[in-house]
Amino acid sequence: MSPIVIVKNLSKTYNSELTALDDVSLEISAGEILALLGPNGAGKTTLISTICGIVTPSSGEIFVDGFDAIKSYRQARKLIGLVPQELVLDSFETVLNTLRFSRGLFGKPKNENYLRDVLEKLSLWDKRDSPIMTLSGGMKRRVLIAKALSHEPRILFLDEPTAGVDVELRKDMWALVNSLRKSGVTVILTTHYIEEAEAIADRVGVMNKGKILLLSDKKTLIKKMGKKELIIELHHPVLAIPESLDSYKLSLTEQKTALLYSYDTSANRTGITKLLNDISKAGLILKDVSTRQSSLEDIFTNLLEEKK
Repeated sequence: MSPIVIVKNLSKTYNSELTALDDVSLEISAGEILALLGPNGAGKTTLISTICGIVTPSSGEIFVDGFDAIKSYRQARKLIGLVPQELVLDSFETVLNTLRFSRGLFGKPKNENYLRDVLEKLSLWDKRDSPIMTLSGGMKRRVLIAKALSHEPRILFLDEPTAGVDVELRKDMWALVNSLRKSGVTVILTTHYIEEAEAIADRVGVMNKGKILLLSDKKTLIKKMGKKELIIELHHPVLAIPESLDSYKLSLTEQKTALLYSYDTSANRTGITKLLNDISKAGLILKDVSTRQSSLEDIFTNLLEEKK
């Protein structure tokens, strides 16, 4: 199956000085959820704004379901729904009329049943006749998503969709994104929340300074770059790690009751067996041993540190 979005050697420079995108290439498969992570100014918003036709690239090509997004803008844009960071809505219009108007702009025929379904999924049906100005910030965020879905797009871009919203709304949005994926919609989101990417994304891209530093399947990424940490609980607290264990670069928990040992999951030998023997030789009595996997946050932080 051909990718639904193809980006080739995309660059964007403002005023011949600021490089927002630097030779970015990317392919997005139909029906996947892709999360783009990166600090402020990394180029995430510029990338999705360029694909959506809001920003004109300095160079490069963009194809949306086979349509050249620059030469065939209208055909490409009809396939895309965009939820921007800013709450840009007509304060005096009602929720339902906002969706009707947006749907009409894309030349779609009336479909009240579809709009009702969208509003019900976003817990907005009971607010359908309420003016936008009367809604809370979280509800306005829901309306933005409903508006982006009003013309039945095949691709949905979410730019920081849960920034500043409460935990309950964030989980509702995650559930909505998963239901959209099941219906065949491709979802691309930018986020600062590592747990958001870890919870719902199929693939994760890390951006910084206009470049994609890494793009990988989430599980493969954690397996390749993540390290596991061995937690060795002791029967009795220790004041310091014995010098005979210095080569293992262990760390001691704040409570002084456990040793922490990091190791590479892809290495031929982890050194765990020898470590446990040496701990016993040092006179320490083991109580329990467990492991934990590095999170995306650990990988993300380490990657940005390496690229500085």
